[in-house]
Amino acid sequence: MLLAIDSATRMLSLALHDGQRIRAEFSWETANRHTVELTPAIGELCQRAGITVQTLTQIAVAQGPGSFSGLRIGIGVAKGLAMALAIPLIAVPTLDIVAAAQPAFKGTLIAVAQVGRGRVCAERFSWRKTSWIAANDVEILTWEALIAAIDNKISGEVIIAGEIDTDARALIAASDKAIHLSAPALNLRRASVLADLALTHTDAPNDPTAVVPLYVNQPGLPHP
Repeated sequence: MLLAIDSATRMLSLALHDGQRIRAEFSWETANRHTVELTPAIGELCQRAGITVQTLTQIAVAQGPGSFSGLRIGIGVAKGLAMALAIPLIAVPTLDIVAAAQPAFKGTLIAVAQVGRGRVCAERFSWRKTSWIAANDVEILTWEALIAAIDNKISGEVIIAGEIDTDARALIAASDKAIHLSAPALNLRRASVLADLALTHTDAPNDPTAVVPLYVNQPGLPHP
């Protein structure tokens, strides 16, 4: 049984995956109460699925980028469980989780996650055969800078997916850019998607101490 933990931002998500199906999943927004809410939620998730924590055979965690405290707490809990149970810990980049939930289309996908102070981390993806492939490095920037960097000459659709707040929606609507937003259900970064991705990581290290948060602090976003 794989436990997936995503606490990279204020959106927390947990899921249990038995290798064939999702057994249980919780997703909710926290007011920066990761420390208080995460561990009890893991216990409740296992209880609802009819298992104990000792049943777990793997753990997956969102590696970042994201908020400093959210990543630190989530990875700390994941490491603690993995080490106590002597099971593998698999780290998956945050924006890969956002991208994996999006349907294929011919164009540019920009996956985003909130990092605080009116900024987001953003990464471009292109569809290649069966999956979304990153087309640039992750960068942290304001919504104004992200929108300004999107070139109207891009062929195909430009879709932004992930944590898109009210202010960002207003900025996008007021711009002259041909930008579309992913559906609300697909914008939610779900631990079930993290779990699916983690199960494909057959080369994951068995040493939980090797997993470290991915922090990014780079200005500007190259033109897609």
